[in-house]
Amino acid sequence: MAGNSFGQLFKITTCGESHGGAVAVIIDGCPSGLFISEAEIQQELDRRKPGQSSITSPRKEQDLIHILSGVFEGRTMGTPILLLAYNTDMRPQDYEELKTLFRPSHADFTYLAKYGMRDFRGSGRASARETLARVAAGAIAKKYLQQHLNIEIISFVEQLGPLQASIDHCQVTPEAIEASAIRCPDPGMARQMIEFIEQVRSEGDSIGGIIKGVIRNAHAGLGEPVFDKLSADLGKAMLSINAVKGFEIGSGFACATMRGSEHNELLANHAGGVLGGISSGEDIYFRVAFKPVGTVPKTLALKTAGRHDPCVLPRAVPIVDAMAALVMMDFYLRSLRNVRQPR
Repeated sequence: MAGNSFGQLFKITTCGESHGGAVAVIIDGCPSGLFISEAEIQQELDRRKPGQSSITSPRKEQDLIHILSGVFEGRTMGTPILLLAYNTDMRPQDYEELKTLFRPSHADFTYLAKYGMRDFRGSGRASARETLARVAAGAIAKKYLQQHLNIEIISFVEQLGPLQASIDHCQVTPEAIEASAIRCPDPGMARQMIEFIEQVRSEGDSIGGIIKGVIRNAHAGLGEPVFDKLSADLGKAMLSINAVKGFEIGSGFACATMRGSEHNELLANHAGGVLGGISSGEDIYFRVAFKPVGTVPKTLALKTAGRHDPCVLPRAVPIVDAMAALVMMDFYLRSLRNVRQPR
């Protein structure tokens, strides 16, 4: 089936369903010699797994990762890496009624229209459980970028419904992000967001919001003209995440209300660190909009017993990190291929 792979030189292929036996990813193109352990990958997966707090899905999955190939004596070998995590808390019986019913705002109908059959158990392949594989692969890319290139990637919850944090992304630290269950580095706003999610959940509803991503210390020159722009691939990466409905980089849609004299790059990094589709050396920053979960008890047309997040944002933060890392790793390897030769 097409559409299960991402990247050109640093390429991942994922497989697995929400209530199948396991979720796995094959990484092809990872440079040799990188020290990596299951514990390091697990650290990223623990940020994504369900059951972390009262504001996430109650599904209990440890998401224990296993390195099955491509790593020897703790170092990558340059050969394909296979990572796998078994599903343990499956409840396919919760979805029996969906054999003949389609949920609103889900891929139930479109998967059937495309393939002539579908896995009705928790969305199957369309489930956000697939993102476990992306985070596992992203953990390796993230370590390589930080260790060899000093590139730091962070993401955080900037907005939840009508609540918006007022914080300079240049000052945000990983510690501040992880200080609260909502992963918003503004302590006061984080408390309000958590209270709001609990209120929404008590009403049998869900809520969406916005995650901001920041890539620091990316050197100038990453990106390909004309169709493989760095900004375009970042957009593709983020829009491939479940529940994402919008992406903007730099000033984004706000630039439509600005004048050229305001948007001039001499005054501020309105381009978000990308000019002409190629990194400029400044911080790359972008925003990703997530819709609210469609299956909620309050839905009048259909009620299911499946376990769902009242808000996907806290668990989506490491997914945004991972997808940004995969894009940056791929473009770094592409840049090595395009090194300017001396005249």
